[in-house]
Amino acid sequence: MRPMTQEEREAFLAEPYVGVLSVAAEPERAPLTTPIWYEYQPGGLVKVITGPGARKARLIEEAGRFALCAQVAEVEDYRYVSVEGPVTEIRPTSKQERFEMAARYMGDAAAGYVDATEESSADNVAIHMRPERWNTFDFRRVLG
Repeated sequence: MRPMTQEEREAFLAEPYVGVLSVAAEPERAPLTTPIWYEYQPGGLVKVITGPGARKARLIEEAGRFALCAQVAEVEDYRYVSVEGPVTEIRPTSKQERFEMAARYMGDAAAGYVDATEESSADNVAIHMRPERWNTFDFRRVLG
């Protein structure tokens, strides 16, 4: 069994799976691990959006890096890609940027979602990570 190729892993990560973000936590605590929407284009940066006061935002800023895992959990099609790397930028988001992220996951319902959450998400930040280390598995290679 071999890991995915660079092209396969980047194409997989570019799909709109719900990611699982992990970041180092405070002493005496396990890493923070939480589901999150993300964006990625092959060869580019991983982007997540969150509230600036969220625990994950604070921990990512302190650690300067995070990890993200995306998977297909069906027995016949089990695959995953995990990636970790340094944060390259943390900056405020625009309503358009929040809409584009929501549209990736919600399709036509995105505009309503963004409008309904405008008050609570207007100060959200985009966190960009440069993929540095990859780990992949494609169970379809085992089934052959």
